[in-house]
Amino acid sequence: MACTTILVGREASYDGSTMIARNEDSGSGVFCAKKFIVVEPKDQGKEYVSMLSHVRIPLPKNPLRYTCMPNAVYEDEGIWGAAGVNSENVSMTATETIACNERVLSGDPLVVYKKAENGKPEQIGGIGEEDMVSLVLPYIHSAREGVLRLGELLEKYGTYEMNGIAFSDEEEIWWLETIGGHHFIARRVPDNAYVMMPNQLGIDYFDLEDAFGEQAEFICSKDLKEFIAKNHLDLRFADEIEKTEGDWINPRECFGTHSDADHVYNTPRAWYMARYFNKNTFSFDGEAAELKPEDDDLPWCLCPEIKITPEDVKYILSSHFQGTPYDCYGKYGDEKDRGKYRPIGINRNNFLSLVQIRPDVPKEYAAIEWVCFGANTFNAFVPFYANVNKTPEYFANTTHRVTTESFYWANRIIGALADAQFSECKMHIERYQGKVPTKGYTLMKNLEEKLAKKLPKNAAVIKLLEECNEEIAKMVQEETDAVLDKVLYEVSCKMKNGFSRSDA
Repeated sequence: MACTTILVGREASYDGSTMIARNEDSGSGVFCAKKFIVVEPKDQGKEYVSMLSHVRIPLPKNPLRYTCMPNAVYEDEGIWGAAGVNSENVSMTATETIACNERVLSGDPLVVYKKAENGKPEQIGGIGEEDMVSLVLPYIHSAREGVLRLGELLEKYGTYEMNGIAFSDEEEIWWLETIGGHHFIARRVPDNAYVMMPNQLGIDYFDLEDAFGEQAEFICSKDLKEFIAKNHLDLRFADEIEKTEGDWINPRECFGTHSDADHVYNTPRAWYMARYFNKNTFSFDGEAAELKPEDDDLPWCLCPEIKITPEDVKYILSSHFQGTPYDCYGKYGDEKDRGKYRPIGINRNNFLSLVQIRPDVPKEYAAIEWVCFGANTFNAFVPFYANVNKTPEYFANTTHRVTTESFYWANRIIGALADAQFSECKMHIERYQGKVPTKGYTLMKNLEEKLAKKLPKNAAVIKLLEECNEEIAKMVQEETDAVLDKVLYEVSCKMKNGFSRSDA
């Protein structure tokens, strides 16, 4: 999927939480309906079968319950669980589509499915984005375990595409990038930093000494050194290697791409994220700017100037280059620059999920999953407790049928209407985007004040969390209906067949 990811270490977040967030975006001309559900252990089976690649994988015993954001109609192309958190407060988001260069792909080809034809048997493919959440999230008890399990699956079954995947728990966030058909690298996100990931291989420093030693901050395929040497992937000159300390590589140079398409589609998104969180650290504008939209060496991670909140994440993952000449809704600057770069908040956002695992509350309600559907520029961020057995119907009932009784479809309608009259609708959208999380926060705080006085047993806690989620969903539906009414009015007034004179 064409996506954008932000990872926030616990010391970089406003309350000590780890936060991992990702937009899932469909390909051009495609709009994939999504829903927010809970998968119970009894529904997970003993064997996983991929719809796209036909690979069959036996599953471990004792799976955990978990939330996810699957395709609304599985029959289309599989489950695509996308993002969620399990009952051990371990989270996963998968995937961010990335790219490897030709030397990597020739050295370790992708494991692509081929149907039986011309007398040749079917060739089973590897695993991909369709499969990863279902194969990993129910079976891990820490972020590090997520890296290890997915790494083992990649080495054994291979993959037919390149992807980036994030894992988090209360203490750590790990980011894994697939390399060719069977290899991978993974790096622990520094606690005091945030990570910016458009659709590119992103890690720009990898400590091989640690990866083949303590694995405190880095993990990789067992034969990565041999793979790099055999395929001549390290592009540094000998004297440069001699001058540097330690055994390390720059994975972007070894494995990544630097195409013209990257400079229009990918690097500008990382530039805009850095501009938002580090506006005083670097210069971003003009010929003498330290960081420019088309730079290939934008940092993978940075320490923010102030601590990051869920509202910051929502804003940046909804952005369309506001405040720059590249804003597709802009009205100033050179017209040829407007819409020059691919925005983060795009018409084909399927959903945005942020999992926040809080350190300062009991584990029974430490995990919050923030959810929104449709084009992020026009939707609202909704917080839900993740330690539940069911999600509200308004968020779980998506089908192919277009209806305002579904949060996904209501937001798709609002976005399509408001885009046409952006200036007139912007005020209503901004108020909607402010009201929903404020009221959601309030409902959660009211419950947590009660739970702080007396924490019931687990089943009773889950029931209370589910009741709070239902209250939030009811509020969201009311606010969504109200903003749809306002947007519909504004757009109706601007219809081309309007006429100022009437019978009155």
